Amino acid sequence: MSKYGLSSEQVQQSLREHGNNTLPTPPRESFWQKLLENFQDPIIRILILALLVNVVFVYMGHGDWIETAGIFVAILLATFVSTWSEFNNENAFQKLQEEASRIRCKVWRDGEPVEIAIDDIVVGDAVILEAGDRVPADGVLLEGELKLDQSALNGESEEAKKLPAAAGFAWGEKIDFLAEERVYRGSVVVEGAGVLQVARVGAASVYGQLTQELKEDERESPLKLKLQGLAEQISRFGYTGGVLIAVAVMLHKLFLAGGPAAYFANMTAVLQDLVQAVILAIIIIVMAVPEGLPLMIAIVSSLNMRKMLRDNVLVRKLVGIETAGSLNLLFTDKTGTITKGKLEVVRFITGDKQELTSFEALPEKIKELTYQQVVLNTSAAVSEGKIVGGNMTEAALSRYLGSYRTHEVPQRQHFVPFNSTSKYSWAQVASAKDTYCLVKGAPEKLLLRTGFYWDAEGRRLPLTAGMKQQLDARMLELAGQAMRMLALCSYEGAVDGELPERGLTLVGIVAIRDDVRPEAVEAIAAVQKAGVQVVMITGDRKETAVAIAKDAGLLQHPDEVVWTSDELAQLSDDDVKLLLPRLRVVARALPLDKLRLVRLAQELNLVVGMTGDGVNDSPALKKADVGFAMGSGTEVAKEAGDIVILDDNFLSIKQAILYGRTIYNSICKFIVFQLTINASAVAINFIAPFINIDEPLTITQILWINLVMDTLAALAFGGEPALKQYLEEEPKRRSAPIVSRKMLLSVVIGGLYMTLVGIAFYKSAWVDHLFRDAANHIYTYTGFFCTYIFMAVANGFNVRVEGLNPLKNISLNKAFLQVMALIIAIQVLLTYVGGRVLRTTPLNAGEWGVVVLFSLSMLLVGVLCKLFMGRR
Repeated sequence: MSKYGLSSEQVQQSLREHGNNTLPTPPRESFWQKLLENFQDPIIRILILALLVNVVFVYMGHGDWIETAGIFVAILLATFVSTWSEFNNENAFQKLQEEASRIRCKVWRDGEPVEIAIDDIVVGDAVILEAGDRVPADGVLLEGELKLDQSALNGESEEAKKLPAAAGFAWGEKIDFLAEERVYRGSVVVEGAGVLQVARVGAASVYGQLTQELKEDERESPLKLKLQGLAEQISRFGYTGGVLIAVAVMLHKLFLAGGPAAYFANMTAVLQDLVQAVILAIIIIVMAVPEGLPLMIAIVSSLNMRKMLRDNVLVRKLVGIETAGSLNLLFTDKTGTITKGKLEVVRFITGDKQELTSFEALPEKIKELTYQQVVLNTSAAVSEGKIVGGNMTEAALSRYLGSYRTHEVPQRQHFVPFNSTSKYSWAQVASAKDTYCLVKGAPEKLLLRTGFYWDAEGRRLPLTAGMKQQLDARMLELAGQAMRMLALCSYEGAVDGELPERGLTLVGIVAIRDDVRPEAVEAIAAVQKAGVQVVMITGDRKETAVAIAKDAGLLQHPDEVVWTSDELAQLSDDDVKLLLPRLRVVARALPLDKLRLVRLAQELNLVVGMTGDGVNDSPALKKADVGFAMGSGTEVAKEAGDIVILDDNFLSIKQAILYGRTIYNSICKFIVFQLTINASAVAINFIAPFINIDEPLTITQILWINLVMDTLAALAFGGEPALKQYLEEEPKRRSAPIVSRKMLLSVVIGGLYMTLVGIAFYKSAWVDHLFRDAANHIYTYTGFFCTYIFMAVANGFNVRVEGLNPLKNISLNKAFLQVMALIIAIQVLLTYVGGRVLRTTPLNAGEWGVVVLFSLSMLLVGVLCKLFMGRR
């Protein structure tokens, strides 16, 4: 029977009073809720308005049901594709979270140890904790001694020691991760065993309180803001153009009738003309709206999400990857993201100050003694010559040994574990030849007891005071590089009682560090070059944080700022905003520090990213414009993030930024492509009534141009590759319009040239004579329709590259060639089968030659436009 724990009746009473240990989860959207939300997109709203107007005119007998159906299909496709992609990724993410619900815990119930689900724990339960267990609830330690990894809660990599509470200890409301008797949910037991009395469960625990922060509303993404602005501009352009064209048509009719008196004499004809003018205005408005844009965004996001998954980046929300490309400021965790996330032996210093970087390089005598230190002078379990479990330092030493094993391991006769007073552990061992001791601990304690050292030849030589001073100086240097020191010593002979104060022989000093990932250094440099400010936030002490930041390339200039949590707390919000551009490191950071920094950065209108893996990171992950949760992190952190970095690597964050910029650039290319077509079509239809052109583009031709071609083009631009050059661009300002001056100039020049070509086909006798004669000019009209489509295709090659070579990187997007070839093939086919519906007829070889030459001239216009913009 146990003196701890609850009876079945007490469990039920506690359940009624305090509830169980279930964590509240944010409400999850269904597929249909996501679909409905995507209908709120600004471009989709314009399309819906155009659809409703078209439905009214179809009902009145003045519209085309094919065009109306086409707009309807465009709306459904765009919303369905984006919703389906996001919903599928949410399901994939949910599979990552399922493990949390399967955690089992050992508790005392009715005087017996039983295993129950983590959600069934109640206040008052006595939970049995052992090395490797994750603490399931907040509580007080009643029995035993523990070392905990609390990094998921406070970000500190240093293990926390926990001791039993004094009699009568009251839990209270205070949150103190450093208090020795307090244990919090989310911590991991690294060493020891004990019994925890549960004080807070579920939402009342610190872990649960932090999950409540995830309910905060999100900011709109930079891309969504830019698209809202674009939608407003397109609306004004379309409505203004439609009204002006309607007015122009009526004025043209008035002029042809010979004046107001003659024209208004026949009101029936006036009403018919008015209806036709309004129909034409509606057509122009529909043409001005880029129907393919929402679909293109859905396609490009979906395609890149699949590519990113191969790069260990799981995108939970489309908004996350869109926003990643616009980041101005990235707050990043240290452990496991910039560093490897585990301690490693990086140096071995011998008594004569030789520094070796690998275990294989050690002299044979020193190698054998080091191996014995690891497997015999330890409180961890040893199996087949290898440490099983143990704390982070012992695990690092075990990895350092690699596959090395000795043929004959001495027998351990006596072992004294490490304690905070002596700061060393020691073991007496006996081999076939002699008995000796192995000592391992803090160098500042053990070097005082050493008088000798082992050299490379296995000789025991005197360790002088001068040699000790040199070792002290070198250890001080390495400590400045965030390395922890561990001295390994031996004592020749048996010990009766206490370890002698003198006479130890130094085997070597081991330097251990959570080393910086080599690929993270390269990735940080690339992200900084991309104009993104990177700030490392860590729970480590300032000296360690500074050393890691320097190695990672974050600290390069003397004017860059490093703060501790206390220093940050003493600054006003205005002071923080003033110094924020120079900030590089925040040490000893608390969860509220992260939230405050994200808030202040957003008040400066910056696009902010946050990485994290612990529950302490979750509120900041949620509040940031894009949250990068680590795949090895807590389920709460992953729930809060927009993107999950499956391999915990900063290199993957760099890839996420690259893909985000790729998506943004692909969208911009498509916008230029589509707006050029739409602007020229609106211009041609606006000018047509004034130069006696009856119908330059028929309704069915507009349907092909606006819907079918735009949809295919969305597929073509959606496959654009992620180019490293995108990381050399400056981040786009949050408030900057999506259509830049450069893009607008390209649209104007391209649209103007296509308009002039259209006028030439309809009004130039020279162009007309290049085609066969026909009373209705059907060959010339077919030639113009084909030229218009082919010029759009040529312009697609223009806008996909910034340079003068339209085929640059085309091998990385073969789908672009395939789609454009398909458009050309369909267009040629339409000349044979379109007939009266599309106002087309087959052309001969000479006429096709004219079409091709006019179309290829669009490539020349693109080159000249780029040269002009380059000079500017």
